[in-house]
Amino acid sequence: MEIRVKQQQEERIIYILASTLLISVMSATMFNIVLPDIAEQFQLSIAQVSWVTSGYLLVYAVGTVIYGKLADTYGLKNVLTFGFALLALGSLFGLFAGAYWMVLLGRVIQAAGAAVIPAAASIIPVRYYPEEHRGRALGIAMTGMSIGSALGPVVAALVVSSLHWRWLFFMPVLTLIALPYYRKFLKDETVKAGRIDWLGGGLLVGAAALLLLAITYEAWLAVIGCAVLFVSFVKRIRYASEPFVPLGLLRNKGYAFGLTLAFLATGIGYSLYFLTPQLLNQVHHLDTGMTGFVMVPAAAAAAILGRRGGKLADVKGIPFLFFSASAMLLLCFALMSSFAEQSPIAIAGFLIFGVVGQSFLYMALSNQISRTLAKERIGVGMGLLAMSNFMAGAVSASIYGKIVDQGSGMSWNPMIMEPKAFVYSNLYFVLGMLHICILLFYWYKFGRSARDRMTMKV
Repeated sequence: MEIRVKQQQEERIIYILASTLLISVMSATMFNIVLPDIAEQFQLSIAQVSWVTSGYLLVYAVGTVIYGKLADTYGLKNVLTFGFALLALGSLFGLFAGAYWMVLLGRVIQAAGAAVIPAAASIIPVRYYPEEHRGRALGIAMTGMSIGSALGPVVAALVVSSLHWRWLFFMPVLTLIALPYYRKFLKDETVKAGRIDWLGGGLLVGAAALLLLAITYEAWLAVIGCAVLFVSFVKRIRYASEPFVPLGLLRNKGYAFGLTLAFLATGIGYSLYFLTPQLLNQVHHLDTGMTGFVMVPAAAAAAILGRRGGKLADVKGIPFLFFSASAMLLLCFALMSSFAEQSPIAIAGFLIFGVVGQSFLYMALSNQISRTLAKERIGVGMGLLAMSNFMAGAVSASIYGKIVDQGSGMSWNPMIMEPKAFVYSNLYFVLGMLHICILLFYWYKFGRSARDRMTMKV
């Protein structure tokens, strides 16, 4: 009886974790479709207002690792409570923002609190589930993350169809409902003394922020500053006793290679969530609400097929899932590039292949990377993976925003006749070519002998 009750608690907590992770990640993408509205209200460019997304992702990324380290010192239950409180504060600040700097600050505070959720998603399956159930728990949690990325624009469309876009700040507050259950389920842990490499974390955040500034404003001084801080960060992790990013992980070639692929793949795939709303607004002249509804079928497909993707990896193998996901993504990029100016209904159909493909790709890479890690390093290793993915989203959002602002005077695809669609068609074509490179790199490293390579642990 006691065992059955424990299993029921485990089942509930992992689904609650997946739900809160879904809402947390959803908050990172839901602002993408209202960037034109924010730009118009505050008389800014798309590249400038892209900081609403990239700033959130930057803080969210680094915060994921910081909370993971804090949980070792202060206990996960207490860290979750602090993060949820900070999330509520940022949401309320943004909800009543009257100027762009207040909107941006609200997003940053919100991200600083929300980052505790992906940190918990890396820790809870490892600490609270036996090894034979851990894979399933991680899979359910990661499914929540991938579906959250797809649902963000859809939920945003539902909200702004009847309310002001500021009400998007309120959505993450719903995660507070789960806090009492977390506090009830999570045990009072025996905390251990430890230190956080605040200097190393600060150097990483500073380097990333200066990189985004350099992209947005084409400032060479920011480029130089970014390079200096990054070199300092590399030196810091080499010589610090407890570095922000463990050097041992980066020396694991399988893990480092997988992390690099995940960073690149996430940056490319993020175009579907960032560029498509701009395309629908600028080329098809859809308002914010209709833009979100165009993305509903893709989000629904990702939600329905999410668990099936995980099972596909178990039955057919991780490489099969990766190549299947890549095929869907490449088909989506080809269609989007060739028919960018076609009807929104057609674009809604194209997005199904891309969003489902990106969801499956994330599952495949997460599963692949987790198998390169020894048990004692799963938490920090998967935390760094989450940080890397959010960093990729932040950087790519700034790059895409800058390219869209500059536009294009010609199209590489003769089928595109609308000048405003040139830049989108060209971008989707380039991104498709880049994903082919990722496909080849994956095949070189993992595809031919995945089982043999993945048996080597750190």
